[in-house]
Amino acid sequence: MKLNRKLAILADAAKYDASCASSGAAGRRAGASGLGSTTGSGICHSYTPDGRCVSLLKILLTNVCIFDCRYCVNRRSSDVPRARFTADQVVRLTLDFYRRNYIEGLFLSSGIIRSADYTMEQLVEVARALRQDHLFSGYIHLKTIPEASPELVAEAGRWADRLSINVELPTQGDLDRLAPEKDLVQIEGAMGRVGSKISDVRAERRKARGRRKPDRFVPAGQSTQMIVGATPATDREVLHTSDRLYSRYRLRRVYYSAFSPIPAASASLPLRSPPLLREHRLYQADWLLRFYGFDVDEITTPEAPSLPLDVDPKTAWALRHRSLFPVDVNRADRESLLRVPGLGTKGVSRILTSRRHRRLRLDDLVRLGVRLDKARHFIVTDDHRPRGLDAEGLRLRVAPRAFQTDLFEQSVIEPREDRHESPDAAEPPDLVSARATEAAAAVTGEL
Repeated sequence: MKLNRKLAILADAAKYDASCASSGAAGRRAGASGLGSTTGSGICHSYTPDGRCVSLLKILLTNVCIFDCRYCVNRRSSDVPRARFTADQVVRLTLDFYRRNYIEGLFLSSGIIRSADYTMEQLVEVARALRQDHLFSGYIHLKTIPEASPELVAEAGRWADRLSINVELPTQGDLDRLAPEKDLVQIEGAMGRVGSKISDVRAERRKARGRRKPDRFVPAGQSTQMIVGATPATDREVLHTSDRLYSRYRLRRVYYSAFSPIPAASASLPLRSPPLLREHRLYQADWLLRFYGFDVDEITTPEAPSLPLDVDPKTAWALRHRSLFPVDVNRADRESLLRVPGLGTKGVSRILTSRRHRRLRLDDLVRLGVRLDKARHFIVTDDHRPRGLDAEGLRLRVAPRAFQTDLFEQSVIEPREDRHESPDAAEPPDLVSARATEAAAAVTGEL
């Protein structure tokens, strides 16, 4: 099979993995004899199915797999076209694409061939060859196989900027139903070993004053992905799993991927995708857990385990706790301000800084970049006190306005609060193989 055909197949097969962020990598530049660089601000040049942006060569080593996970298009029983790169071909493609300024890094995953250890050895060899043989200093993200030996996973961490171990589904019951070869305890065990190694290496580097510091280990941390909507699991279950993973294993990110129906799907899978807005709400709730001091039991309840789609999770919480509002922006502490809909972390920091010098009015908040369309209903300033906080129509006033996008589908436009980092990205499905083929033609001269 020609190289450009392999690339078209294996780039298209990689589009289902959302966990390909490059943010968080340590700054690194190659010397005069090396190649590539990374920055801590992330890499953003190409596009994923939901419109997010990166410039990574995002491919599978192979889409052949001995596992038969029912939600996966590359499962053993699937009849999709199969292809496989050698480690040397991936290295050559990465270097050639980089030299042509198509990419700034590599995201490499794989189906499992022969065994977990054999597959992990191939992935590690790609990263080792890039770093050691070609002095490549660009970004490398490796998908780790939890069934592989701890020694191979540790070796991967020597060469990669980020490792990801996908938990795939939020509960063991979900895995038993759709991916019986996978074990949540084994997956979390691999996460734990990576997390412990990251902590140990960072501690050793801090202690190495005046001495040679040990080599970095996964400087951009580890991440995981959960598929949403393939099982009846509620948002509350998904968020409880995420919260546990963040607290136990110090994950950098949990990615949520709305289930997409696949060809020749099992009867146990839903026929339609969940609303993409559900995935968006989970990301918003994830931000509340990590940056705003919320816990899962505040965002969801046993009586309402699903996130509302008409308003964001913070606004939904505020509407359930109207007795805590309005909040005086000239007196409230940081924790109270962070719970005001429309106030992000940057806006709160600006408010706390500015009010040291003067009492704030609504116009001051506008100059500070605060979104008043939501916030004005929940705050007090020197010239403003909200009315109708207990009114039944408040939810309608703070909800984003709906508009008709096509004959049968309704969507909403909702501006974001502060962004802490750019979510990751992937090419639109119809462009993945086309752009991969076009780029391969330039690199290989096969078209």
